[in-house]
Amino acid sequence: MTRERIERCFASLRERQRTALIAFLTVGDPSVEESIDCALAAVDAGADLLELGVPFSDPTADGPVIAAASHRAIAQGGSLRAALRVAEAVRQRTEAPIVLFSYYNPVLSFGDSRLPDEAVARGADGLLVVDLPPEEGSALRDAADAAELAVIPLVAPTTGPEREPELVSRASGFIYYVSLTGVTGSARAPLEEAGRAAAQLRRRWSLPVVVGFGIDSAEKARVVAAQGVDGVVVGTAIVRAIASASDAAGRLRAVTDLVAALRGGLDS
Repeated sequence: MTRERIERCFASLRERQRTALIAFLTVGDPSVEESIDCALAAVDAGADLLELGVPFSDPTADGPVIAAASHRAIAQGGSLRAALRVAEAVRQRTEAPIVLFSYYNPVLSFGDSRLPDEAVARGADGLLVVDLPPEEGSALRDAADAAELAVIPLVAPTTGPEREPELVSRASGFIYYVSLTGVTGSARAPLEEAGRAAAQLRRRWSLPVVVGFGIDSAEKARVVAAQGVDGVVVGTAIVRAIASASDAAGRLRAVTDLVAALRGGLDS
């Protein structure tokens, strides 16, 4: 179903007047197998979409929590290929949309013109490449279009009106609005302002817009959702919850409790 699965998800949520909850986790932290279990636990607890983070040795857009998780994940076999295996396993048990969240280096190493077909075959619906500007990656974008794999852009507070159309022109699935000029996990993200900017972005384009970076509680998720955005992304808080537990059962409980609280906050 590929990007159509994402479109249907947002259409259904809009019809029910619900804000999408997108859960991010780093594949391979603490292990590739547990990443499958944690992803499914997030969906069962109320996540509408999943972002499977491909660990990378130099994650420049990620804060210290996710950067540390990436290094732990690499040591445990986390990689783009592992993320594809996780996507395949998760797809067998849920229809929740799956987005691969990566830097370009792992994509290039895999083969940028090969990845979209492989991603779709494994059950992924979208691809977000943090450090790929719109001027680059034409082979990847062309292959993604042919495979009907959504390519999701990042738009930041510093994105000007001239740059915005370049970022969004070949986008599909949804637009990811970054709440601040910085890295993931910031406790000082101006979330109300970001939510308003994202809602304005939504009115300028025909795609759903979600907000990420700095959302780590039900209250913060509510603040963003109240501005009229289509969804919120929670990553650092989930990665931290996984890392803080001492065993597999505790990690599943931590993910379940956090995602359920976030879902409850959005729905209240």
